[in-house]
Amino acid sequence: MSIEAVAAEGNGLAHIDGKVLFVPKCVPGDVVDVQITRSRKGFMQGNPIRLVKESPIRQKPFCPHYGVCGGCTWQALPYDKQLEFKQQQVIDQLTRIGHLTLPPISPIIGSERIVDYRNKLEFTFSDRRWLFKEERFNPDGSEKEFSAEELLGLGFHIPGMFSKVLDIKECRLQKEPSNAIRLFARKYAVENGLGFFDLYNHTGMLRNLVIRSTEDGQFGINLVIGSSQIGEKPSKKQMQDATGLIMAICKEFPQITSAYLTINSKANDSYDGCPIYRVQGGEYLVEKMEDITFRIGPKSFYQTNSLQAYRLYSVVREFADLKGDEVLYDLYTGTGTIALFLARKARKVIGVEYVEEAVADARTNSTDNGIDNAEFFAGDMKDVLDDGFIKKHGKPDVIVLDPPRAGIHPSVAQVILNASPDRIVYVSCNPASQARDLEILCRNYKITKVQPVDMFPHTQHVENVVLLKRND
Repeated sequence: MSIEAVAAEGNGLAHIDGKVLFVPKCVPGDVVDVQITRSRKGFMQGNPIRLVKESPIRQKPFCPHYGVCGGCTWQALPYDKQLEFKQQQVIDQLTRIGHLTLPPISPIIGSERIVDYRNKLEFTFSDRRWLFKEERFNPDGSEKEFSAEELLGLGFHIPGMFSKVLDIKECRLQKEPSNAIRLFARKYAVENGLGFFDLYNHTGMLRNLVIRSTEDGQFGINLVIGSSQIGEKPSKKQMQDATGLIMAICKEFPQITSAYLTINSKANDSYDGCPIYRVQGGEYLVEKMEDITFRIGPKSFYQTNSLQAYRLYSVVREFADLKGDEVLYDLYTGTGTIALFLARKARKVIGVEYVEEAVADARTNSTDNGIDNAEFFAGDMKDVLDDGFIKKHGKPDVIVLDPPRAGIHPSVAQVILNASPDRIVYVSCNPASQARDLEILCRNYKITKVQPVDMFPHTQHVENVVLLKRND
């Protein structure tokens, strides 16, 4: 069958027997044999089992792990085609889901770098890495036996198989020496007998390795360890072994200016609230955006595509159109990146964020940059932002929204409508939920500008910025 288009989730789209068929790892124009894996009333899903004819636009993927690790799934699409499909995705979701009346949509802003663009990657240690079919069997069809060392891996989770980790040899998402750091850490851990995590039984010391980088070449690492059992603290020897690994990495790579050790004794990978210790170097990395500097600690949130974040925030600044006397609310402010980027063009900035550590970072960044007209508050948006909060801190002239993928709570939308700012700038990483929220806000507002921005080349993800102006 012939693949006709790209669906919003990034899969190829075809039709069969009156139903929509979604097929991964395909591009429009491919002719493929497909094995149906799921059939429902209105759609089907399948896996490609043979590429009968390549699409004329198909290109060779640049990553040796393409199609297995689950990242960069659009590598077979030329970048200009990726941007076309993302632009259309924004149009489709705003019109079909939100039923919105739109102005002409600006051409999507592509990423300056389409490889080595991320400033943060998180890798997982596993004592039972993913085995390829050709690895598992002997020529006679019998299953091979593997030593414990041969089963060790450090890489990314296989999609849909959380207990399986692909041992990554090369990743083109982060600039060097990211690959070299990961490979060195793996080699050292194997040679020194450090236990890799067992994702089934939740045992083993080494859990995750997080690598951060900045545009000016600083690197930071955070090694996350567990113990022999969930809920138990690591032993003294485990702490010494983990510290030894960190010190060895730092000695090998002088680019690392900040190194941390985190203790995660929970069953899941989230290390929020876990004890964290600085082992070597400074407390944080520093990223700069124009004349604003941002501290990036081991738990800080920062847009993972630094160069493109600047272009995104520049769009927000243009849409906000601040003259210097406005009260600006930055909702879902994170570590205050947008709030501080705009603060010097506003009279007063109010930032609200759920994560208390992020609010602490925002306040620190504000002080570091000598910005005294920005205040930050922590709490669940639907609980913090109410009419009383706005009465206390001042009626906003402009509101910037940058919520999580799920969008905003209906009660938050109602408070915004009650506050009646002149302009709303809505930044979203999920145009589908954005469309739903815009449908509510458009009771009193009109969409005047739409600007898609590509933050994640070779993926289906797209950022979108919408300007709303109040109906007079």
